[in-house]
Amino acid sequence: MFLIFGLGNPGKKYQYTRHNIGARTIEKLESLNLAAILAGPATFMNESGKEAKSLSKRHALKASNLIVVHDDLDIPLGEIKIVKNRGSAGHKGVDSTIKEMGTKDFIRFRIGVCPKTGKPKNPEKFVLQKFSEEDEKIAEQTIEKTTVAIEFFLKEGLEKTMNKFNK
Repeated sequence: MFLIFGLGNPGKKYQYTRHNIGARTIEKLESLNLAAILAGPATFMNESGKEAKSLSKRHALKASNLIVVHDDLDIPLGEIKIVKNRGSAGHKGVDSTIKEMGTKDFIRFRIGVCPKTGKPKNPEKFVLQKFSEEDEKIAEQTIEKTTVAIEFFLKEGLEKTMNKFNK
């Protein structure tokens, strides 16, 4: 059994921000009949690890059964990358998860949110902004692509998923 945990911030204020694309992916996954535990943010991004740890303990799951879905400014908008056992690259929600779980040995579905113009000068402020109308369309397509990748992963495993979706 896997716990699929979408990072983000709770509340309507943050729902359509770049930082909440992981949580939005969980909302999309909820409409599917998956053999997995789905969870979205009940705490703010920087405290995500506490919730991941609590849910993992409650369901008696190891870190290797945790899938974290999150925004990533190192990846262009519209692209995804699947990794396992990697550092956070400065993502505060992933930092928190690594700290609380005591390991980085979990799977991450990294969803690109970097604009065409390149990485913003103030990333912390930028990820709390909503997508432009044009970028929102791309974000919705990327959420769909991520749900397809997660469904594929649950059927085919990590290696096949990484080979198919990591370009």
